[in-house]
Amino acid sequence: MTALREPDLLQQAFVIALMVCAFGMLLFAFARPATALVVSGGLFLGLNFLSVLKLRYLDSPLMPADFVYYARSSLLETLGHYPHLYGLALVVGVVTPLVLWVIWRGDRRVLAHLSPSRALVTRVGGVALWALAFWVCLLPNGPFAQVHARNVWEKLSDDAQITNFFVNFSDSDVRLPELGDDTVAEQEWGPTAAVEPSAGPHSAADYPDIVQVLEESTFNPSNFTQCNIPECRVQLFKTDARTRATGPMRVHTFGGGTWVSEFATLTGMPQDIFGPGGMYAPYVLAPHVQDSLPRQLQRLGYLTVAIYPTNGSFLNGRNAYTAYGFDQFYDAGQLGLTEWEESDAQMFAAAKRIYDKVKKPGQPVFVMILTLAQHGPHDTDPLSSLPAPFNKGLLKGLPTRESLNFNTYLSNLHNSDVAMRGLEHDFLDRAQPTVIVHFGDHQPSFSGLIRDMPRTWPTALGQYKDYLTYYMIKSNFQGAPLPHYPMLDIALLPSMVLQAADLPTDPYFSAAIALRTRCNGLYTDCAQPELVKSYHAWIFDRLHVYQ
Repeated sequence: MTALREPDLLQQAFVIALMVCAFGMLLFAFARPATALVVSGGLFLGLNFLSVLKLRYLDSPLMPADFVYYARSSLLETLGHYPHLYGLALVVGVVTPLVLWVIWRGDRRVLAHLSPSRALVTRVGGVALWALAFWVCLLPNGPFAQVHARNVWEKLSDDAQITNFFVNFSDSDVRLPELGDDTVAEQEWGPTAAVEPSAGPHSAADYPDIVQVLEESTFNPSNFTQCNIPECRVQLFKTDARTRATGPMRVHTFGGGTWVSEFATLTGMPQDIFGPGGMYAPYVLAPHVQDSLPRQLQRLGYLTVAIYPTNGSFLNGRNAYTAYGFDQFYDAGQLGLTEWEESDAQMFAAAKRIYDKVKKPGQPVFVMILTLAQHGPHDTDPLSSLPAPFNKGLLKGLPTRESLNFNTYLSNLHNSDVAMRGLEHDFLDRAQPTVIVHFGDHQPSFSGLIRDMPRTWPTALGQYKDYLTYYMIKSNFQGAPLPHYPMLDIALLPSMVLQAADLPTDPYFSAAIALRTRCNGLYTDCAQPELVKSYHAWIFDRLHVYQ
């Protein structure tokens, strides 16, 4: 009921090995075999039960971090949505102790023939030995290294629930980046905290609304060599009189991992500076974030609202967004939408409904909208199923599979383009000062085919070709000119948003603006690595933006 439910033979062996080690530890700890067997088996059975429940009700796999999140914040709230689980918890809470008491009373003792001192040494040694074996089984380079050798999305989406739970202990290990000298950091960044950048508005009532849109798997197709037809050049990427800043954006994930782009564009930090565990940002990084774009906006009097296209518990979304600093969170169910099926137009219409409901005179609003229309795969339906003109080979010279992926992408892109024009009409064609920001979170993989498709990027950007999307910032008011960069790191986008809205910045975002200026829009790829180290010393040791 636990190990044998894992889909792969090696995963089954991995879980069985852990169960044996757990039994060994408890056998020496209790010195009662039946009790050790029932407790160790019961723990794994309970873990499997919880993983099934979470996947069924919350559409998300069980993670070790869940025991921190739900115990600390949202357990009662979650159970409140499913009252029958209260009764189940009550039954388990009453029956389990009674069963364990009966087994303990009827169990036979082992090691009873030894003296108390020898028995104690044997039991402690046995527990330590089996604990060591348990630890060895969990090592990423240990006997079960192969169960670790999968990408994060596979671990978050496949059916190996128990395997993924234990693998996540090592995968989610977080470490801070290398820090520079404190004295140097003070010299480099101290002045950024001393003076707050000037801003035109002087009260919350004067601040503009901000609408930020994460465009799922969206990139500018005209940067691909063979995408040289009119259908590849859409308004979504074109400048106009309202454009404040635009250009290529350097992201830190490819083919998936929207959640880490969410993290970067809200917190101002790329997930990869925290090591491999950063890929689990909504679970392991979000609870420790002490400053972010929405938190700064809250301090300025903004109402911060998230519009989410899936179940709020998917990939810990609701909890993570609360940690990032959002006052309100609306998922697909609350918006009356079918998750994973929403068009951009539906998401934008839902966002406008929520905005109209929550907007109050004198209080600016920050709305974060996530879309899903471009989510892969892009090759599940035949070319003939696409609307004209995308139902035929538009791009000459492309093989069949690449053509299907690209045509599907272009068809979805044109829908997104029309929807964005509608969003701009709703929020920019009005008197209320407003900033609209939209950007691509990562490139789609096109089933792995996109990597080999030639691009037209300048040579200096060629090494980032799989990690380039776009960003666009517009407003309906005249603001100070924003800088242009050959490539902007997504983690520095929040500081651009604050500048576009002409808002005051706290010491953290003042330092981020200075980093962006000194590194010409780059972050981890900055030509001055020592400067980045001193920046990290400043924001982590002095500003404590992550604790």
